[in-house]
Amino acid sequence: MKKTLTIGAIALMFALPSNVSAQQPAVGGYTGPSAVKTLTVAEALKLRDDTPVELVGKLEKSLGDEKYNFVDETGSVVVEIDTEDFRGVTVNEKDVVKLKGEVDKDLMHTEIDVNLVEKVQ
Repeated sequence: MKKTLTIGAIALMFALPSNVSAQQPAVGGYTGPSAVKTLTVAEALKLRDDTPVELVGKLEKSLGDEKYNFVDETGSVVVEIDTEDFRGVTVNEKDVVKLKGEVDKDLMHTEIDVNLVEKVQ
């Protein structure tokens, strides 16, 4: 019985991390200027497929299925935002947001596939 407990205790020591923070990935990255400049909806709608964009405006309403109507002073466009791309940011139709993503263009329409949502203060 003692042998079983000893072996179990040793196995448990190896299974548990000795330093929890060592298992957490470091969070950080580049925060300086970007080659992607902030555009208007009107400018973004003229760009080619897969072009990186940054837009500032408001998410006017949810269209369902992770799609939203985004507006700025020049027009509106449908944006697709996966739930995880909000990254804990909560916004409503009154909040000004910065969206980072890319143009998703096909023969019939243009959308913006968003990778990051930031609330503008």
